[in-house]
Amino acid sequence: MTHSHDHGHDHNHTHTPAPAEPLWKHDGVRVVGANQLDGNTAQTPGMDRKAAINFARVGAQKLWAGTVTIHANAKTGAHHHGHLESVIYVIKGRARMRWGEHLEFTAEAGQGDFIYVPPYVPHQEINASPTEALECVLCRSDGEAVAVNLAIEPVEKPATVLWIDPTHPHGGV
Repeated sequence: MTHSHDHGHDHNHTHTPAPAEPLWKHDGVRVVGANQLDGNTAQTPGMDRKAAINFARVGAQKLWAGTVTIHANAKTGAHHHGHLESVIYVIKGRARMRWGEHLEFTAEAGQGDFIYVPPYVPHQEINASPTEALECVLCRSDGEAVAVNLAIEPVEKPATVLWIDPTHPHGGV
């Protein structure tokens, strides 16, 4: 008569497997300290961008976040960011945004305000203060650096400030 189980062998292993790394220990929540931001990102004269969250830093697939400081009286040329959505949160200072086919629309934002820039909208960022830096947090809906320069005559001319990004490293109109 055969038995469906074997009484003669101990099936309990005597060695303990090495404990696996706890789930998400190294790929879970990440804190990027204020002193760890990366200035090696698309830059614009008069603006200092620093990346905090992107693919290279933390593996982010669908967004980019960092800080932007816009020098007193600085303005960018007209541009848009392709398919990307952008959110700007004003920490300190006064921002003026111009947008539209001829940059004919304008709005201002101050400390604590949020600014939303939809995909493909022609716009210009302006520090509305002639003396105080404008400090913002910027979030984008993709890790790509997309900036498309537009041949629009800005209402507020950007003295020597040209938009610079990886596809236009020497600035553009």
